[in-house]
Amino acid sequence: MFSDTDFTYMQRALELAALGLYTTAPNPRVGCVLVKDGQVIGEGYTQPAGQDHAEVRALKDARARGNDPRGATAYVSLEPCSHFGRTPPCANALIEAGMSRVIAAMEDPNPSVSGRGLTMLRNAGIDVRCGLLEKEAYELNIGFVSRMTRARPWVRMKIAASLDSRTALPSGESQWITGPAARADGHAWRARACAILTGIGTVREDNPRMTVRDVETPRQPLRVLVDSRLGLSPDARLLEGEPILIVCATLDAELEEKAEILRARGAEVVALPNPDGKVDLPALMKLLGQRGINELHVEAGYKLNGSLIREGCVDEVLMYIAPMLLGDGPLAGPGMFGLPAPASLAESTQLNFHTVERIGDDLRILARFGAAPPAVEAAPPQ
Repeated sequence: MFSDTDFTYMQRALELAALGLYTTAPNPRVGCVLVKDGQVIGEGYTQPAGQDHAEVRALKDARARGNDPRGATAYVSLEPCSHFGRTPPCANALIEAGMSRVIAAMEDPNPSVSGRGLTMLRNAGIDVRCGLLEKEAYELNIGFVSRMTRARPWVRMKIAASLDSRTALPSGESQWITGPAARADGHAWRARACAILTGIGTVREDNPRMTVRDVETPRQPLRVLVDSRLGLSPDARLLEGEPILIVCATLDAELEEKAEILRARGAEVVALPNPDGKVDLPALMKLLGQRGINELHVEAGYKLNGSLIREGCVDEVLMYIAPMLLGDGPLAGPGMFGLPAPASLAESTQLNFHTVERIGDDLRILARFGAAPPAVEAAPPQ
């Protein structure tokens, strides 16, 4: 169904899509390559929301180079959109440009759109194929897929720990368990997320900024703080710079006064109570989905980590393991998750290793909840 050449051009489309890793949200990361007579005549990737999508960008690039796109093949890492949003439908743009073929990596996961763009192209007499390097395209837009299909972001929980699973010394000291390469890698994962979530315990302990610093990024993710009783100090570094969303469990008269002080520092304060008088974490995930958050990056303490896992709010754990031992026993430092011990191994929380890599002197493990995914599709031998 697909040739070696098709694989090569789709791989290029995915490389282009990755250039929008930090900028396209809430839209997906999409790349497009236009090929005619065996030559690339135009390339593009989706720009920030409200600007050109990948297909339009590629068509403009082709014409700027003096190339006529009529009769070309478009390799697109996601089904061309078929609806009017902030921009016109890309499927129409490809039809009007006279494409002869369109190859898409995957269908648009939006239930109200999925398949319609491909149908429009086929109805216009264009040879349309879909499914080339689909799994790679899915990984690149895993958060967008989650928001479109589950109305909530893809949630990634980041943890740095010793080989014996300690995240700090008994004193709370944790800088630095992992090395500089792992810390920079962690900031790259922060940068690709739309929002970073932490808890009041972590803020009290470390007074962090929760911003991206170790890698270049054109924008900072939204900071989200889970703070049931609004214990955040007005002088906390978290209130410096970019906006922050603080989620509490109630806004009674006492807390409303605290909320006004935090709002004066530029924070948004929202109450999402659950029946236990704590923050409703699943409702928070839904709220973030409504706000266009595709990927949520969690850096919190073991208590909030455990609560998020128990509430079914976490999709994967991004774990950095340092080659050191911090000791066990009653005076040991905190662990990774505040979870109750299961009665049997059969009742344990199951994950699967998605990737395991060495980053500097440390080990990076990406483990996912649920069934193991199918193997990633590979390009055929050249």
